Amino acid sequence: MDSMKKEDKKYIESLTKEIVRLKKKRNAIIMVHNYQRDEIQNIADISGDSLALSEAAVKTNVDVIVFCGVHFMAESASILNPKKKVLLPVKEAGCPLADMVGVEELRAKRKEFPDAAVVCYVNSNAEVKAESDIGCTSSNAVAVVRSLPNKRIIFVPDKNLARFVQSQVPEKEIIAWEGFCPTHIVLKGEDITKAKKIHPKAEVIAHPECSSEIQDIADHICSTASMFKYVKSSKAKEFIIGTESGMLYKLRKENPDKIFYLPSEHLVCPNMKLTTLGWVTRSLELMVHEVKVPKKIAERARVSLEKMLKITGERSGATISGV
Repeated sequence: MDSMKKEDKKYIESLTKEIVRLKKKRNAIIMVHNYQRDEIQNIADISGDSLALSEAAVKTNVDVIVFCGVHFMAESASILNPKKKVLLPVKEAGCPLADMVGVEELRAKRKEFPDAAVVCYVNSNAEVKAESDIGCTSSNAVAVVRSLPNKRIIFVPDKNLARFVQSQVPEKEIIAWEGFCPTHIVLKGEDITKAKKIHPKAEVIAHPECSSEIQDIADHICSTASMFKYVKSSKAKEFIIGTESGMLYKLRKENPDKIFYLPSEHLVCPNMKLTTLGWVTRSLELMVHEVKVPKKIAERARVSLEKMLKITGERSGATISGV
């Protein structure tokens, strides 16, 4: 077992060195989402949530962005960085939530509610962003909805985030799309109850993509970016984290004096875990797979993202580091 661990360590070190070499050769940067594997987060030049990474990329003087995440995130990076080449190491890394809303379906819903504004969660495909009035992230969805003059809002595609927004903005009618995150939806109330019995002093922090059942019993509901801020400021020493397992790597790294628990072993996004050091190496070596959004769609999608940024001037936050 020990020899196997040593071999694994040598393999990781070897690939990491090769990635550093290829980054320099390609004038590239590695951008890593918070849900990625530990070893992928460890090679990040910039880590954070999808929009924070895309925004950070604008400020970098590179030719290539290797986006370790899923397809809609690489799309957002490409939309906001049209002059940079954006690579997604594993082309099959998609997002079931993003795929739960289509352009034609959204157009039909608009006709059904012509007085409603369409607010599009960043976890959506470029075509849907292009058909929306404004974008949002889990951290600023409430502020975005409040900023709109419309009394009725079509919120796509996550119904659980939509319900959270409705609880915070009761004066408006939120028409929730029936989409959901397959990873967050598996977390049940009994999982939290069991975890609380084992760790009675722990605070429960949940992502708004979790079901209303989880939101009702959580001590705090917030985006991944806000989780880092909340944990640092909290006096609690133990936390039950209701979101994808990848979050624990950075939480533990930034808060070595605090303890974090995952309430369910099923909180693992299979798409996020597709990216490996080997695929990152291959992507840089062969310059695959480029994500490019058609110009007309990109221009319209960019408008919805830029409108969102103007509402609060808020940034999700990214961690800058180096290999």
